[in-house]
Amino acid sequence: MSYHPRPLSWIVVLVGALAIFLIYASFVLVSSPIGATFHGYFYGIGSSEKLDVSGSPINDASIDNKPSLDSQSSTGTSDSNIEKTDTTSNSEVDNSKSSSVELPTSEDVNKTSDVKLPPKPTTSFGDSVDTANTSLPAQANSQVDSTSSATVSVEAGAGSSNLTGGIRTEEPPSTVSNDQSGGVIIAPKETSTTSDNSTLTAVPESVKKPDNASNAGSVNSGCDLYHGNWVHDPLGPLYTNNTCPVLTQMQNCQGNGRPDKDYENWRWKPFQCDIPRFDPRKFLELMRGKTLAFIGDSVARNQMESMLCILWQVEVPKNRGNRNMQRYYFRSASVMIVRIWSSWLVKVTSEPFDYAPAGVDKLHLDAPDPKLMENIPNFDVVVLSSGHWFAKKSVYILNNEIVGGQLWWPDKSKQMKVNNIQAYAISVETILTALATHPTYKGLAIVRSYSPDHYEGGAWNTGGSCTGKVKPLALGELVENAYTNTMHEQQVTGFNRAMEKAANKSKLRLMDITQVFQYRHDGHPGPYRSPDPNKITKRGPDGRPPPQDCLHWCMPGPVDTWNELVLEIIKREYEGGSAS
Repeated sequence: MSYHPRPLSWIVVLVGALAIFLIYASFVLVSSPIGATFHGYFYGIGSSEKLDVSGSPINDASIDNKPSLDSQSSTGTSDSNIEKTDTTSNSEVDNSKSSSVELPTSEDVNKTSDVKLPPKPTTSFGDSVDTANTSLPAQANSQVDSTSSATVSVEAGAGSSNLTGGIRTEEPPSTVSNDQSGGVIIAPKETSTTSDNSTLTAVPESVKKPDNASNAGSVNSGCDLYHGNWVHDPLGPLYTNNTCPVLTQMQNCQGNGRPDKDYENWRWKPFQCDIPRFDPRKFLELMRGKTLAFIGDSVARNQMESMLCILWQVEVPKNRGNRNMQRYYFRSASVMIVRIWSSWLVKVTSEPFDYAPAGVDKLHLDAPDPKLMENIPNFDVVVLSSGHWFAKKSVYILNNEIVGGQLWWPDKSKQMKVNNIQAYAISVETILTALATHPTYKGLAIVRSYSPDHYEGGAWNTGGSCTGKVKPLALGELVENAYTNTMHEQQVTGFNRAMEKAANKSKLRLMDITQVFQYRHDGHPGPYRSPDPNKITKRGPDGRPPPQDCLHWCMPGPVDTWNELVLEIIKREYEGGSAS
């Protein structure tokens, strides 16, 4: 009896040792790589691969604190402060939630890129446009603001506008319907069928996930930016006419007394993805140490001023321009915004040539603008545009021979070899080939396609009007403009031919906005071109409309969308993927 306590104590010790061993073994199993599998079985969490995003360059790029930007330099008005909140809150919201959002693995991203990214940025129009057989009459001076000394912008991105017959300009229903091309129209509040990173509709568009780098480099890189619809945007524009001191008075529609304002509240929504609201800080960070140049005529100036107005909301730039070149420097990120006037993008002279007298512009269609080419190596991104000045009086020279003219041809017995539409196609090919074969230019050239005008009932000087247009055209209401469509086709033809000759490390991208913007007849100043309180804004007793501008764009207004597209193209180039 006296020996019983000893075995019992040993039993207690053995049981305790066994318990300790089991606890230790369980800890080892759960902590080890093999244990991760058991951990998943027991707790419902799969492989830790999806959770480990610290090594992903996409996620690194999406964490955008931008401490170096001067957040105190925005204008002090209440409108400005509200807009600053809209545009700067994106990074804060995204950063605070980044740990809880399930992002695709690098393997998923690569798989998406392999499927969706085209080998090179071409358009759906192909190279089949026959410039020699184009015989549409020119609209004499119908689209040119002859009093302006500004520029026309052209942007590049490789997209297709052949599909934009399905564009809708009314708030779409919450269901899926078929467009005219047989495709599926997806309401903007629904999840894109091509995106794994789509966010809930309850999140405002200004803070949606597509604003981060992962979408720009993966899902959105396969999205057709130019096939979609215009949707109403209650958030309104990124700035007001009172918070931008550099906009041209002719485009200051609210300052000039335009009574309606809803034209400011529409956003372009591609069917396959979302274009985020322009984030000025994101743009400045992407362009850190770089120069962006807008090159063209007064419509290019229109776009450049839109860009400045947007950026002005977070930082007031230093004006470093001169007579030959407008230059605005954003000190926080060492970003320069430049504008160069080049109405035709090719060499222009006014001296006598052969039987063409002095005083008439002579366009050397096979020679790029020397001023442009002299400065091009200094630019990292250029936005090119042209077209409207080909309706002005001019002489066309090719291979050192006069081959045609616009509103000028002294010998009616001879047939011109080149009309203004054919001349436009040649000029586009000339300038883009010069960029694509330039020995030192390695930047990004964005070609904005032909900007449509909306003169109805005549040209700018023959009673054309866009008075009373207060909202975008709806699907089925668009009346095709043959001249605009042909000019667009010629531009695309020149772009494609230049792409075939590309030999350097530069990149050409076509930003194809032509048909998209044919629906925005409401976005022009119309008769509200000046602050004159006595200006005529209504038709006279004879029904004749007052003089008006149906070519340039109100600011703020649809033109701001061009720069949202520019930012999207830049993101795709610098953060991965390519524009589609």
